[in-house]
Amino acid sequence: MMLSVLLIFAAVFLGSFAVFYAVSALRRTAELKGRLRRIAQGPGDAAPELSGQGLLRETTGVEKFLSRLPLVRSVKKLVELSGVKLSLPQFLLATGTLSALGFLAIFAWKGSGLVALPAALASGFLPLAYLAHLKRQRSALFAEQLPDALTMVARSLRAGHSLAAAVELISQELPEPAGGLFKIAYEQQRFGMRMADSLRSLRGKVDSTDFNFFVTIIRINNETGGNLSEILEKLAETIRSRLQIRRQVQVYTAEGRFSGYVLVALPVAVFAAFYLLRPGYMSVFFTEPVCQRILAGALLAQVIGFLMIRKIIDIRI
Repeated sequence: MMLSVLLIFAAVFLGSFAVFYAVSALRRTAELKGRLRRIAQGPGDAAPELSGQGLLRETTGVEKFLSRLPLVRSVKKLVELSGVKLSLPQFLLATGTLSALGFLAIFAWKGSGLVALPAALASGFLPLAYLAHLKRQRSALFAEQLPDALTMVARSLRAGHSLAAAVELISQELPEPAGGLFKIAYEQQRFGMRMADSLRSLRGKVDSTDFNFFVTIIRINNETGGNLSEILEKLAETIRSRLQIRRQVQVYTAEGRFSGYVLVALPVAVFAAFYLLRPGYMSVFFTEPVCQRILAGALLAQVIGFLMIRKIIDIRI
């Protein structure tokens, strides 16, 4: 009986999520068509639509309310930096769905809310960990592409092309994420934004200090002038040297990073294996107050040790 109730609840929850997602997609499509229709009427009507990313998407009331919460703001920034094609409410809803499914699965298996609650927390943490992985992967790939992009801009400027034409060339020649980001800058420039402002608006979409240097150079050059192509070529050489040194550091610290992962994962894996094989033997850690404090202390020591290892091997270049 309990299993049937849980399955019905899960089916209703997933059905509600599917309906909400479909309605949101239809609503965004209708809003986009309306905004494009207003832009096509003339420049005067299009002016309010051209600020930032307002052409493609308008912030909803739910997102404005959620953005006031400090934790949700951090999640929103992580979503933007990871490059996933999801809005903040959609990601939070997907995270809540995954957490609820994890709770229901463990509760139906073990019949204990005390055991199912950590499973729900772990299931809700998985999307955040995946976004953090995507963010690191995307930032590393962008860092590899940026020197080539700067070299292309410098050579285009030396050949007599404008900065906008150089940005368009990057958007056509380079793959994601650099190509997509520079395409956004070029499209914003076509709709009336200055190129320096459109490039500056991309700083919130990629975690790159080198790109911030590039934007600062563009702004200073617009105000004071100078040989922009030569400056960009030197910046590209500097970035390539930093990347080479960073790769060498990663090779030297590979053993330390692997040791940190093993030291953190091994006790957790052993505890989980014993709990699955001999539940009665390990249940004392959840029933006795002294054992609960010992378990909490062990988890805290694991976290502190992992952070210390990360601090030791985190060498910034």
